[in-house]
Amino acid sequence: MRIAITGGKGGTGKSTIATALAYKLAKTKKVLLLDLDVDCPNDDLILGIKTKKVKDVESMIPKFDYKKCKKCGLCSKICKEHAIVFVKGNFPFVIPEQCIGCKACKIVCPFHAITEEKQKIGEIFIGKKGNLTLIGGKMKPVIEESSLVVNAVKKFSQEYEKKYDYVIVDTAAGTHCPVISALLNCDIAFAVTEPTPLGQHDLELILKLTKKLKIKSYVILNRSDIANKKMIENIARKYKTKIIAEIPYSKEIEKNYSVGKPIEHEAIDQIINMVK
Repeated sequence: MRIAITGGKGGTGKSTIATALAYKLAKTKKVLLLDLDVDCPNDDLILGIKTKKVKDVESMIPKFDYKKCKKCGLCSKICKEHAIVFVKGNFPFVIPEQCIGCKACKIVCPFHAITEEKQKIGEIFIGKKGNLTLIGGKMKPVIEESSLVVNAVKKFSQEYEKKYDYVIVDTAAGTHCPVISALLNCDIAFAVTEPTPLGQHDLELILKLTKKLKIKSYVILNRSDIANKKMIENIARKYKTKIIAEIPYSKEIEKNYSVGKPIEHEAIDQIINMVK
């Protein structure tokens, strides 16, 4: 089973829940945890797993042949990422950090003045502890688009997935392309939120997304006692789902998190009962 731990708002405890669920399941089952928050991966720190790099992630970047280039500017016009700068009368040039390797510039160039080079945009790492294997990605600093690294990690992990009972996907915050890439092909999604106005707002966004992707979704309410949970219950009702677990604010959980110890709470057992 492929399980996504997601949620629109950052800082609600997605990685806390993902690592706790993986840790508990791994006591009796073989679990693969994918850390697809590649801008800020931290599952290895929470689990206390040492990781090693296994592969660089590379992407195409255009290389200009200025002997063939006629300074038409079509490459700049077609680039939706604004990675190619063109000033009339001058040769175009690329901003590597903006490029996503879509090759549109190469295709549109009427003079065949663009060829391909490779640039490193991230890394894939792996670690293991008992029945639990962690595979994740890490963006190279200043690179703009992270979905390419997310997709690379997913592709790399395919050969591993069939060996495991559960695959847990820890997504980034938000509802943008990297989160969509991470959610694709998941069987079930748990949206982690908190009883705050921002938590309510972003929970609705992620439930809209999972509904569009046709992924069965439930809500996990973290820090459930810091405010009135009515607003979260209303959103869950609106999207015909329910809160399946609540975790109150706890200094013990906070302390364990800070020293790399997965949390253990009865709410994790409630989540496990949903996926058995």
